[in-house]
This record gives sequence, structure tokens and C-alpha cells, in this order.
Amino acid sequence: MVEADRILIVGGGIAGLTLAAALRQQGFQAELIEGSTSWHAVGAGMAIQPNAMRALRALGLDAAVADLGAVLHRWVFRDQQGELLFEIDLQAFWEGVGPFIGIERTKLQEALLSGAAAVPSRLGTSVSSVSQRNGHVSVGFNDGSMGKYDLVVGADGIFSSIRALTFGAKSPAGAGHIAWRSVVPIRPAGLRDLTFFFGDRCFFGLCPVGNGRTYGFGHVAEPRFHDELRGRLQRLRSRFAEFCEPVQECLAALESDEQIHCSTVEWVDQEEWHTGRVVLIGDAAHASSPMMGQGGGMAMEDAYVLAKCLGSADTVQGALDAYVVRRRPRVKWVQQESLAVSESIHLPPEIRNPALKARGKEMFEHRFAPLIASP
Repeated sequence: MVEADRILIVGGGIAGLTLAAALRQQGFQAELIEGSTSWHAVGAGMAIQPNAMRALRALGLDAAVADLGAVLHRWVFRDQQGELLFEIDLQAFWEGVGPFIGIERTKLQEALLSGAAAVPSRLGTSVSSVSQRNGHVSVGFNDGSMGKYDLVVGADGIFSSIRALTFGAKSPAGAGHIAWRSVVPIRPAGLRDLTFFFGDRCFFGLCPVGNGRTYGFGHVAEPRFHDELRGRLQRLRSRFAEFCEPVQECLAALESDEQIHCSTVEWVDQEEWHTGRVVLIGDAAHASSPMMGQGGGMAMEDAYVLAKCLGSADTVQGALDAYVVRRRPRVKWVQQESLAVSESIHLPPEIRNPALKARGKEMFEHRFAPLIASP
């Protein structure tokens, strides 16, 4: 176990909260800061895939997540009119790894906060400066105070201040997609599975979450643009007006522009993940296109592996080196494959859909098989 009496976690999202629980399990004293003034989960819903549930199980958090979400048994791919392209039996594919859970982001945050409850945290706190000397990290905060730490972990997302202050990293790159996300208080008739409906340069996904609610998300292959809030619901309905009934039920259940979160899909290809006693995890290190639904999963695995490395190594440097060696090939694979799926959305439906019918299941299994092994 390394000597690190004071560890600072910057960022209270999926990566930071999971790490807080993981470090406590390993016997470390950590504190967490979050820039928001309240615990507010950004986004709408997500799928916690079995490889991520395995990491949560090791931390004793899997049951809380499963209880707050919905267990999904199949992942179904259809065209925009509802014709089946292919489907995956998730239980069979992930046998022995864990369940596949659809969950609202607010509910996931609730579960992760319970795991991190014993770790001191400060809201409304951000980092303004970072410097290293003699094996310590001096951190300046937005309120003018300073702190000295043995290790600082940047878990502050795709626009990470720790990445910018420490590595001078460039801005995230656009993945060529725009995403609209929302949760509706209904379950479209007959919807039991995670289902993607593919159209022309776009798709719409429906994911059951807990309490009969549904996470809906539309993706369109377009360059960056800002979709202003006013009129957003009508524009979303118009864009997917030709899609089949389950999608229309979801869109009809929305009542206001404010229910829809819209963002450009971006990714981060950061060459260095640590220097001295500062390290990046999750989206701060390797944000990816969401086409595999593995962004949150990779963050949870990062947190679990980093804590284990710190708990088993003799030095901080050795622990951080081991963390990168274990994690980089896996997240690079996810980034590479997610980008390939993103690019396939640009294909004309008359080319893409027959290919998915013929080889979709094979391509899915090839893409996700490396994640069956433990991280």
C-alpha cells in the first residue's frame, strides 16, 4: 500500500464518486470536491453494462444500482419503421459477469453517493491552480484557499480543469454527432428491451429504466451546432417524425423544451494520464463517443483499478504506472470501436441495414467480447 495520507478527488460525477468508495475500501483517506453547488446529475439516463456492474459489485454498490434501475435482457436493433435487424441476448453474452441495468442518472448518483457518504466532500469548489514539489501537490481553490496533497485525481469530466492545468491539453474533439436525451414517465407499449431504431444518418434509442419510466435519446450525424432551448421539443419531434410508434409515444410524452438535454458528442484522446502525483480518470482522460454505451463503465472500472493499484503498490509512481498499463489498452479499444460505430451512422440505410442484418450480431460480439474479461 502506497503512502498517501491526503488524496484529493476533483469531480463528483460517476468517476469521482466511484473512486471515493473504492479508496475508502482500500483504507485511504480522501476528500472530494465538486464545482456544482448541489448534487445535480447532468443528462437523463444510461445503461450500466455488466462489466461496470462487476466493478460496482466489488465495491458493494451493485445491489443499490440494480434496485433503482431496470434489468434488461436483450439489446434490439431495428430500422426506423421497426423491422428487426438483429438482437443480442444480453444474459447469454455476459453470462457470469453481471446484469445489464437501465437507470436514470439521478438514481445512479443516489446510489453512488451512498457509497461515498463517509468521504468528506465540498460542493461549489473548483481548482484554480496546481503545482508539484518534493512529492506533494499544492492546489489552489476558487475561494482563495490552498491545500497540500499526496495525490490529486482529476475525475472532472470531458472539460477537466485538472487536465488543462496540468497537461495544457487541447479541447475535446467533435465526434460528428448531436445528441438529445430525456426521460419520460411512461413505457411505450411492448417495450421491454434496450432498442435502437436506425434512420438516415440518425438513430433513436429507447431504454427502460426504473418505475415504468423510459430513457429516450436521439442521435443525428451532424457537425457541431447549438440547439437553443426554445423550440427544442418541436424540432426533435420533427426530426424523428417518420420513426415508428414506440418513438412517437416517447416524444408525445414530453411536455416542454426543458425536459430535453442536448449536446454535441465529443471525445478526448489524451496521451498522458499522469505526471508526478496528478492522475486523470474517466472522461477527463479518455472521453469517448457513446455508441458502445461504455463511458460510465470505463469510468467505474478506472476508479476500481486505480484504487486497487494504490492499495497493492509500494510507491505512488508504481501505482500510477500500473494503472495506465492496465487501463489504456481497454479504453483505447472502446474509443476505437465507438468511433467505428459513429462513422457507420453516416452510411446510407440501404447499405448499412442489410449489413447489420447479415453481420450485426457477429460485429457486436467482436466489439464487446474484450470487456468480458476482468479489467
